Amino acid sequence: MDIPRIFNITESAHRIHNPFTPEKLATLGAALRLEPGTRVLDLGSGSGEMLCTWARDHGIGGTGIDLSPLFTAQARLRAEELGVADRVAFVHGDAAGYVADEKVGVAACLGATWIGGGVAGTIALLAESLRTGGIILVGEPYWLRLPPTEDVAKGCLAASISDFLLLPELLAAFGDLGYDIVEMVLADQDGWDRYEAAKWLTMRRWLDANPGDDFAKEVRARLTSEPARYAAYTREYLGWGVFALIAR
Repeated sequence: MDIPRIFNITESAHRIHNPFTPEKLATLGAALRLEPGTRVLDLGSGSGEMLCTWARDHGIGGTGIDLSPLFTAQARLRAEELGVADRVAFVHGDAAGYVADEKVGVAACLGATWIGGGVAGTIALLAESLRTGGIILVGEPYWLRLPPTEDVAKGCLAASISDFLLLPELLAAFGDLGYDIVEMVLADQDGWDRYEAAKWLTMRRWLDANPGDDFAKEVRARLTSEPARYAAYTREYLGWGVFALIAR
């Protein structure tokens, strides 16, 4: 059980698998006013940077679930590196449908709402693991401005314009689901650049090391096309943020 190979290659050097910088992740942790001992569930935890740094900085504990064996192994190494392996655990598994054995204070899914079939389904899934009054964290793209055509939306790697909402509409949608929005931290352009551009060097290094790999043709095609696609589409039209919600 693993994510598609292309992600294991392009994001193998990433600590954060979304457009957040370490500073943004720290800002989010501070904004939530986390109490020491708070339990956090992270569905789609990637390389574990959120849980590991928050355990170090705020004394939280928790569990991360991710479909990638590579990223899960990296998360465990990060926990050891930061001296928090006794407080956080990382499980290689499918986060879709995962419910914690014990209720948690924070239930998060940052950038993987496909696990619940979209935002509403993912919030419903996270709520099953949440104690009363706890916080749900959802990381989700939104349109900075509406793409003028469906082709532009596809250039942002969306299936259609309807895949995402403008920010005010996304915030209203959380309210329609019965939640108060109690915090948000939004990615900036530098965060997007660091997330996307870091993939390019990783791909080039992989190609240099694996010239005869059957997958090299696909990686080469991505490296050739991605810089211009990102600059023309994602960088201009797509935002991303983490939104903190508490049930009304």
